[in-house]
Amino acid sequence: MKKFVVIYYAPATAMEAMANATPEQMEEGMKPWMEWAAKAGDRLVDLGTPLGNGISVSAGGTPSTKQVNGYSILQAESIEEAHELLKDHPHLGWAEGCDIEVYETMPLPVEANWSN
Repeated sequence: MKKFVVIYYAPATAMEAMANATPEQMEEGMKPWMEWAAKAGDRLVDLGTPLGNGISVSAGGTPSTKQVNGYSILQAESIEEAHELLKDHPHLGWAEGCDIEVYETMPLPVEANWSN
């Protein structure tokens, strides 16, 4: 099976709403995610975690503007199968402007010497 990295995007307004949610609201908001995780089964390698406070790794180290707010790791036979696993994901209905991108992990070149 191939591995895929799933990147979740959400606008700042959605992240602000989550920051102001009560523990009960957060727990309720996670229920659809747990249902999706159960549906994905062993194809979900890592549910991931929320992400925040990103910076652009450059000479200036400026704050990121990409609005990435989480990740997951899936395994599937193809990108099409990974897409099928994600098409009804609860993140897509969380707030206006939420998106998901999925990327296939690629093997490192065999002759690369990464021990230096």
